[in-house]
Amino acid sequence: MMAQQRDGRLVRSSVSTGLGQESRLALLVEHAEHNLSRLIDQHTTYMITEIDVYRSEAVSRDDVRRSVEHNMRYLVSAVRDPAAPRDLSAPRETGRRRAHQGVPLPEVLRAYRTGISALWDLFSEPARDARDSSMLDTLISVGKFLWQLGDEYSIELTESYRATTADLLVSQHQRRSALAEALFTGSPGEGAGPWELSKLLGLPADGDLIVVASENSSTAEEGLPRIETRLSERGINSAWRLTPALQMGVVSLRTGERDELIALLEDKARARVGVSPVYQLLKDTPRALHLARVALTGVRPGRAEVRVFEASPLAALVAQDMDEGKRIVSRVLGAVLELPADDREVLLDTLRAWFDHAGSAEHAAEQLYCHPNTVRYRLRRVQELTGRSLAEPYGIADLAAALQALHLDPMY
Repeated sequence: MMAQQRDGRLVRSSVSTGLGQESRLALLVEHAEHNLSRLIDQHTTYMITEIDVYRSEAVSRDDVRRSVEHNMRYLVSAVRDPAAPRDLSAPRETGRRRAHQGVPLPEVLRAYRTGISALWDLFSEPARDARDSSMLDTLISVGKFLWQLGDEYSIELTESYRATTADLLVSQHQRRSALAEALFTGSPGEGAGPWELSKLLGLPADGDLIVVASENSSTAEEGLPRIETRLSERGINSAWRLTPALQMGVVSLRTGERDELIALLEDKARARVGVSPVYQLLKDTPRALHLARVALTGVRPGRAEVRVFEASPLAALVAQDMDEGKRIVSRVLGAVLELPADDREVLLDTLRAWFDHAGSAEHAAEQLYCHPNTVRYRLRRVQELTGRSLAEPYGIADLAAALQALHLDPMY
């Protein structure tokens, strides 16, 4: 008998050679066709009772039976005429449909293998009662051909399943990206409010949320590579959108996960990254994105650094109009900024320390490692240069707003 080849041509020749007489092959095929409906029902019942994914009704019984019938009839047809062109539409359709239904590939192949085995048993029934020993030779040749078919069909099914799965993953990613874009812009479209978006994206409608905005390291190249996967590995849900210039994500946080998130961002950042304050309502995502982008611009260009926006109402107010913030800095702190660099930094650091410690010169001095009188002297210089008094509410408000605007501007 000639060696078999994967293209099936020598396989067909070996079947014909082994039969001896075509009538024996016709007898086996006729028996299989006559009893095929019984076998289809039996194998359908086997799949539904013995294979978990089918028992769970992930696939309807009618669907299972249609698939079993479709594949078995194609197999019997191929055995009837081994020389006919191979029709692989049945396994391709099964692979495509099961991928759409989310049935695991190993379970699909298990059903396929057991179906081939059941079909082989059906073909062998006439040979068991035959007195002609040559019928056994015919059965052996049919068996070889049938298992060859099973191998070819399984390969075709697997390739169809994987191709469909890849398409589904691309489609799912594109859909999530579009939904995330709707969340960031605040324009979800008709019939898709925050509640619907949260469900579709797998985010809570009322939990703690943070927006992350990362500058791309180059055009459309993520500044936070594979960040959604890395967060998912830690049990943190998120949804991301990539534009040519920016990578944006909404991250859902449980208690204690904020520090873990920041640490991961700092470890993986390949470009400037801004992080919004924590917020609770998905409808506030556009505002949070704006604050994350403001925080990003607070990092000097070229640095791979993470900056978190301070959860301060004044900082958020100043951040709404960065151009106005620059004008506030110029009007209030202009004279201070014109000083030599060392003098300028000393006065600004002292003013920040005074605000950070609720106007206490003593506590500010402890932070700055100097005497409280030194802090008071520096603050008097600030008041003289700015024309704002730290004893008057409006003067304090002007200086606080200017410091916040200064903090948000990477040029200072």
